[in-house]
Amino acid sequence: MNRRFFLLMTFLFFTSYATSKTFKQVNYQDISIVGSKLFSIEDIIANSSLNFSTSLIFVKTTYIEKELKKNLSLKNVSVFRQIFPFGLKILIKTRTPIAYGERILKGVKITGFIDEDGFFINQKYADQVNLKKITSKIYGWKENFRDTLSKILNYQKNNDVEFITITFSPNGFLTLEEKSFKTILLGFNQKIIENQLQIFNDIKNQIKENNILEKIDNINLTDPSNPKIKVFKP
Repeated sequence: MNRRFFLLMTFLFFTSYATSKTFKQVNYQDISIVGSKLFSIEDIIANSSLNFSTSLIFVKTTYIEKELKKNLSLKNVSVFRQIFPFGLKILIKTRTPIAYGERILKGVKITGFIDEDGFFINQKYADQVNLKKITSKIYGWKENFRDTLSKILNYQKNNDVEFITITFSPNGFLTLEEKSFKTILLGFNQKIIENQLQIFNDIKNQIKENNILEKIDNINLTDPSNPKIKVFKP
């Protein structure tokens, strides 16, 4: 009987303790960040709706995850409420930059980097480890260009091509510069990018075999069914 009473009292104590903890307000020292040293608690606060007047139980973890993932260009982020130890645990997975990038936001040029999925990474939040290996530059990044960029960057990764610059004009016209081939005009239709890249690679290989690469000024693939090659005039 005494043992049952002791277990019951112990259970009630811990239940009461845990309940009181969930209503305790989260403070600065109660936040822990795991997975990256790039981000401070100040970054978390500045880029989310989290504030220190909120009780642990009322922290909107899913909403904060979405905010941080978008605002900090994260690959993934998970926010957990904890009773023991008390606080918030934030697990972060960063994106790996593989190209230099520029975007225009409200008339201001912002520099940063692009990952293999076409996401823009603010320079402040970019992992510095692989930056020395970056050779590609992307200009005119916009949210709706992500899928196209991902296809170009992954095509480059899996084929014998090296795009030095990828440029979207203000009206969305896409131009590439390849290491050995100069300028490739692709135009506005992003839906045909995979076909255009394959045609370019086929033409490049044919031209290399005929040793006339240095005579080519540009190739126009805006209409993939009718490629146009412009040569330098003597």
